[in-house]
Amino acid sequence: MELTPAGETLLTHARRMLLSVEKLGAELAEHAHGVLGYVRMVASLSPIVQFLPEDLQTFLTLHDRVKLDLEERPSGSVVKGVEDNWADLGICSGDTDIRDLQSERYRSDRLVLMMRPDHPLAQRERVEFAETLEYDHVGLHSASSINARTVLAARQAGKPLKLRIHVPSFDALCRMAQVGMGIGVIPQGIYELLGRPLGLASVALNDEWAERELLIVVREVTTLSPTTRALFDHLRSFDIAIQTVFSQNENSQAAPVGCLS
Repeated sequence: MELTPAGETLLTHARRMLLSVEKLGAELAEHAHGVLGYVRMVASLSPIVQFLPEDLQTFLTLHDRVKLDLEERPSGSVVKGVEDNWADLGICSGDTDIRDLQSERYRSDRLVLMMRPDHPLAQRERVEFAETLEYDHVGLHSASSINARTVLAARQAGKPLKLRIHVPSFDALCRMAQVGMGIGVIPQGIYELLGRPLGLASVALNDEWAERELLIVVREVTTLSPTTRALFDHLRSFDIAIQTVFSQNENSQAAPVGCLS
């Protein structure tokens, strides 16, 4: 027996309803213990390591009776989690297909090449990714957006990616690079946190795709609970603050021109 298209639609909505009932029960139980709000988040690995510890800490300082449940998933699964209603809010790479979800920019980061200091490329200031393809690479798991970017870049360069091993996390990638398994592509902020303390070197990637945006995604902003909306506004405020500073810097640099005119 097979479900009809109408049956598949009904099954999808039924699963969402059951998840909503489970969520309602969990939140009511938390209220009984003095918790005023409950938010289920899902995010990719890069923002979890680079930005969310400090950003969530400041949010919980302001809302000390809110409980957060954070789960790590690849960017594609972040979108699915929010779509399927088992997460209230997600953070994913900006090149992810977010389908019908609403989004706001969260932050941006830059990918760099990481390697042992005795690697032939370690003394370079900048490098094109295509130049790295003659060397062995260590890559993140195949579902990661960084892996997708490097595989696509190798294909566009018309050369194979010499990937010796896939690893599940950034700390594993750093350790593999440390023992000489290969070079890896990693966000600059994560290199500073994990790679530099291990004595590894970093070189800037000259490719356009090395500049990334991170997005906050939700089903619909107007239907968010007050607690989730407060977290959504808190997280998006970091990009607003960065853009304000950038605009102020541009205006200050442009001021002398205005004076001359």
